[in-house]
Amino acid sequence: MGAGVVVAVLGAALLHATWNAIAHGISDRVVGFALIGLGYTASCGVLVVFTGFPPRAAWPLILVSAAVHVLYQGALMASYRFGQFSQVYPLARGTAPWVVTVLSFAVLGQRIPALELAGVLIVSAGLTSLVFIGGRPGREELPALAAAFGTGLTIAVYTVIDGVGVHRADPITYAAWMFLLQGPVVPVLALAVRGRALLPQLRASAVSGLLGGVVSLVAYGLVLWAQARGALAPIAALRETSIIFGVLIGALFFRERLGLGRLLAGAVVVGGILLINLP
Repeated sequence: MGAGVVVAVLGAALLHATWNAIAHGISDRVVGFALIGLGYTASCGVLVVFTGFPPRAAWPLILVSAAVHVLYQGALMASYRFGQFSQVYPLARGTAPWVVTVLSFAVLGQRIPALELAGVLIVSAGLTSLVFIGGRPGREELPALAAAFGTGLTIAVYTVIDGVGVHRADPITYAAWMFLLQGPVVPVLALAVRGRALLPQLRASAVSGLLGGVVSLVAYGLVLWAQARGALAPIAALRETSIIFGVLIGALFFRERLGLGRLLAGAVVVGGILLINLP
């Protein structure tokens, strides 16, 4: 990967961890994700005026990706409802790179060099190991872990779909329409469930929620730009450095313990990133 791609993906990783932390910081998950959906729906409503329509060949991928993103949001909300941010986030993000590696090879025929493959697997292992920092998960934590693993699978699926889609349409146009189509789903569902009580609930977290939506859009736009210029598996692994940022955010803002174990796991992830980027 070129230096520009690496910088873009690392920037996306930081932004991604930021919007996930914003979502986690809003205690009412339905309200939080409804506001995030409204944030990028409004942004993309303006953006598509300037981008125009994507090519016809991109529409099937945009529609399927939008549907998978809705499933992703549902799984992510369940993860944050049942588990701690610093536990479920690593499993979700650690699952995605190795699944993307398998899917990109099986579906797209993309092969990656041995060192890059080793780096991807090391990054996944380092991220997943964060789940066990506090000891072996108990039975009561299984719902959170199952939801986080399901979240990781949806991430891998939409990553592969979008990796194909950005070669059929400009990444900005692709992202704008995909987010515009899936953005209203959670707000509409929230309105159906909460009714008139939703509006005052939205007002309480409006600024942070809407900001989270804009940050989410920019973060994924950077990833799509990178995917148009490189192989999916190493980009997916590099993107998951967001977990390092996420762990730091969890420690700084949610008072979640950092500790030696998380530092060691972070060092493993950095080692994997170095392997991915060796010339």
